[in-house]
Amino acid sequence: MELNDIKPADGAKHYKRRVGRGIGSGIGKTAGRGHKGQKSRAGGYHKVGFEGGQMPMQRRLPKRGFKSHLLQFNAEVTLAALEQLGAAEVDLVTLKKAGLVGELAKVVKVIKTGGLTKAVKLTGIGATAAAKIAIEAVGGSVA
Repeated sequence: MELNDIKPADGAKHYKRRVGRGIGSGIGKTAGRGHKGQKSRAGGYHKVGFEGGQMPMQRRLPKRGFKSHLLQFNAEVTLAALEQLGAAEVDLVTLKKAGLVGELAKVVKVIKTGGLTKAVKLTGIGATAAAKIAIEAVGGSVA
């Protein structure tokens, strides 16, 4: 093997198309830009969302909704997930270790989806009214 024999792998490099280099190249003359107009000129373009002076879509439509940036710190756990976890005492650290809530979660609430057969003691975790009834029905508690 010599240094002058080394070549890149097949398909690793592809040639850059040189536009505006004569009629024989297939993209000479206007170089794929068409005829006249702002888009054919060097440096001539418009900002994102510009519609030729017409009121842009993002300004025509009304502003609507709001998504709180604090939602990333809230999490939900179902009764079915607690049943599967099988722990007698559940707190935020237990849920994070089990992967039931994200690492950023600070506020966790249990919702009534699925059922519960074992008694579970919740510490530092909230529960909906229906979930609280279901937990206390099997001998658990919400603190």
